[in-house]
Amino acid sequence: MARTALITGAASGIGASLALALAERGVVLVLADIDAVGVEMVADEINRGGRSSATAVALDVRDAAAVQAVVDEAVAAHGRLDMIFNNAGIGVGGDTLELSVAHWDRCIDVNLRGVIHGVQAALPHMVRQGGGYIVNTASLAGLIPSPYLAPYVATKHAVVGLTLSLRAEFEGQGVHFIALCPGFTDTPILDKTMPGDLPPVAQPVSVRRLAAGTPGGIYELDGLIADIIRAVERNDPLLVTPATARAAWRTYRLSPSRMLRLIGRAATRKAAQLRQPG
Repeated sequence: MARTALITGAASGIGASLALALAERGVVLVLADIDAVGVEMVADEINRGGRSSATAVALDVRDAAAVQAVVDEAVAAHGRLDMIFNNAGIGVGGDTLELSVAHWDRCIDVNLRGVIHGVQAALPHMVRQGGGYIVNTASLAGLIPSPYLAPYVATKHAVVGLTLSLRAEFEGQGVHFIALCPGFTDTPILDKTMPGDLPPVAQPVSVRRLAAGTPGGIYELDGLIADIIRAVERNDPLLVTPATARAAWRTYRLSPSRMLRLIGRAATRKAAQLRQPG
């Protein structure tokens, strides 16, 4: 029997590329995204390729009942769910003094509650079937703080803690929890730091320009996808990638106060540069 996987946030970026890579390995896919047109296009590409099959579903991960329905339907259609990638996420940041409760709520609802909804929906099925993989997309920002991205960083730290706590609880039952913590990767989220229906907020630091100026720069998406598949195959609890991200994480763990000073100074310089005319 072919393995089955559900991926949220599958219309673009990590989700779409991961779907294509898993399809090449014969995994049967259920692809979900709030972007109904985009996720349908990804599923069509997979189905035309002939190596596997994919079903596209329009889904807002903030809706717990809708997430549960998608998971239940996937299990009913395929008999089991071997993997779920809780990957849907958004970037919310900017000058924290300008952020409203609505900004914080949106980030928490998508980046944290969206993951919780996927876990709550899939975990009972996986316990009953005797195993599975629940892979949650966090970020290097879930391990290291970053100015001007406080809501995003807060939710990603929460996803890491949630994932590793549940791994300790359910690994003995064959349900493998994995947290993905990539550094800056070349995906659309680098250019979409705020949902369009929220009030605009000053963004002193361009995330893409900030990423390009960090050691190692922006990681290629194909490299990240290969890392993710390897992490699942090896059942690694935590994927921190690329090597420059691991180095930054080690440095922060060794000397948090020094790292925070360096991060703060760099952010202040970058903000001053970007505020200059021209």
